[in-house]
Amino acid sequence: MTDSINSKPARGLYPDIEPYDSGHMPTGGKHKIYYEQSGNPAGIPVVVLHGGPGGGTSPNLRCYFNPDGYRIILLDQRGCGKSTPHASEDVSLEDNTTWHLVADIEALREKLGIEKWVVFGGSWGSTLALAYSLTHPDRVAGLILRGIFLVRPSELDWFYQDGASHIYPDIWDKFIAPIPQEERGDLLSAYVKRLNGPDKATQVRCALAWSGWEGDTLSIEGPSDSASKFSDPAFALAFARIESWYFKNGGFFESDNWVLENIGRIRAIPGWIVQGRYDVVTPMTTAWELKKAWPEAKFNLVRKAGHSSSDPGILEGLVAAADEALVALTR
Repeated sequence: MTDSINSKPARGLYPDIEPYDSGHMPTGGKHKIYYEQSGNPAGIPVVVLHGGPGGGTSPNLRCYFNPDGYRIILLDQRGCGKSTPHASEDVSLEDNTTWHLVADIEALREKLGIEKWVVFGGSWGSTLALAYSLTHPDRVAGLILRGIFLVRPSELDWFYQDGASHIYPDIWDKFIAPIPQEERGDLLSAYVKRLNGPDKATQVRCALAWSGWEGDTLSIEGPSDSASKFSDPAFALAFARIESWYFKNGGFFESDNWVLENIGRIRAIPGWIVQGRYDVVTPMTTAWELKKAWPEAKFNLVRKAGHSSSDPGILEGLVAAADEALVALTR
């Protein structure tokens, strides 16, 4: 599940800034990971994990943080954004799992000489932030999470089989259109087959339908708030291929509840959770389960918001959490 990639809202964010450093980090295999740094080189480090998987970063992700106090690090995960190879051109998804991404994050931390950093992630970014933190808890100074998603079968069934379809039946019809009636009992498998099949036109049609379904359900405002990026074939191909690959494999976790089963490893780390009440993409039940398993974390339920990080209440909640974390860690 991705972040909103809509244009920057008019209120709430810090001003636009440009990176002072960027590059590509080799991984030892075919992948090279794009990263950038902005803000204050001597500030509190924060690593920003984008959604999807496969969504890529966007410039407005820098703007949730006070640039005077934070050293802001963005990276494009394997196969998307400015990382290479791009999954719209390279159909192979080898060496692209949650644990490869966790290793990339840790390698980047070491490369940049950072002892500990704040980990910030929304949607799939929250999944990856939790997986990284549970694997390297001694390297995490704080966690800021939005739109909690744990890649469990119940969550995938809700969004890709039977659940959100009852709220957005008009958009759902567009999503299922490329799939024959006889294969609609397992839409995830049907999409995986076509997105990685031999016919380019079918790949693109299915990628745009997959991408459009998510783009049109992100915001509480509905499809009118959808970003144009979701209709770009190159973005959609990488996004749909990588997402469906991860989801078909259950996020590559050992068990459906791996995160919640291991949450004790990070309960001492300061945490902030921001969740929209009317989030259709990653419904609140998962965030609520995380809150109960991790009662020490601060939980901000935004009453009039959906999944999009650009919904005003979500945006304001994330900026407030980042500001609060900065004050706490600066002390």
